[in-house]
Amino acid sequence: RNMPFAFRKSLAVLAGITLVGQTGPQASDVPPSWAYAVNPPGATLPADDGVPRRVAGSDRAYTITQLFDLFGVPDWHPGDHPAMPAPVGQGRRPDALACGFCHLPNGLGRPENSSLAGLPAEYIVRQVADFKSGARRSSEPRSLPVNFMIRAAKAHTEDEVRIAAEYFSRLPVRPWIRVVEAETVPKTHVAGWMLVASEPPATEPIGARIIEMPEDLERTELRDSRSGFVAYVPLGSVARGRSLADSGGGRTVGCALCHGADLRGLGPVPALAGRSPSYLVRQLYDLRNGHRNGPWATLMKPVVAGLTDDDIVDLAAYAASLAP
Repeated sequence: RNMPFAFRKSLAVLAGITLVGQTGPQASDVPPSWAYAVNPPGATLPADDGVPRRVAGSDRAYTITQLFDLFGVPDWHPGDHPAMPAPVGQGRRPDALACGFCHLPNGLGRPENSSLAGLPAEYIVRQVADFKSGARRSSEPRSLPVNFMIRAAKAHTEDEVRIAAEYFSRLPVRPWIRVVEAETVPKTHVAGWMLVASEPPATEPIGARIIEMPEDLERTELRDSRSGFVAYVPLGSVARGRSLADSGGGRTVGCALCHGADLRGLGPVPALAGRSPSYLVRQLYDLRNGHRNGPWATLMKPVVAGLTDDDIVDLAAYAASLAP
């Protein structure tokens, strides 16, 4: 209802597809730890020493307590975005967390959550409803970001969700993740629910992984919304992902059928171009492994059923490499 005819037609085609190889020989039910980053046991926030922190290009200052307040958003660059409405900027205690804390005031997010900037408001509203109902969850039950999202979805009112969704939908999408094909990558560990470079610096083979990490760890830890990320992907993965996204390779269907030309979205279907590859990997795994459900997810299930783990890496690398 209220969909462009071409989009309704594409859904009808998708709903009736029959794919070969729907149990890919390399498909794994175990989520990859590099995409589902989990903090080590005992990890805690740094103690607040009362010293205000600052970042380049901003006249604002925040203490550690302010930086990690789930109901208040450190807004280093208020001129970069419209005024945040209450559900985005302040939240409501005890459980309606401020949406902008995780997704940032510019909506571009971080590897452990999702980029919301420019997504259709209806899509955002639908996903919050799925988190609230239990239809959408994570293949990794220890994922604190997803558990935070479920907690917030249950606490925010429908009006608050709509206000936040409309705010994020109006934000411009800009390049945020630099995709680099590499044979070797920095050795990393998990801190703050994302991968960060280990000390002393060392390298290792990338294997069949995507290593997404901050361009500038200090700025990212301070939640600076002008500091983005780099994603190292396997050699040749972007070209393989492009081929699979275009043709389906006999295991799926072309992604543009629903996600639009250059994967920039179509109607209420979200854009994939330029989004976090770690996030995209998690969604494909969650859909394939039955942890993401709901009306729209049902349409995706036959699409992802035949994808191998390597296919998922390639598709995420390709989508992330596109201009948003």
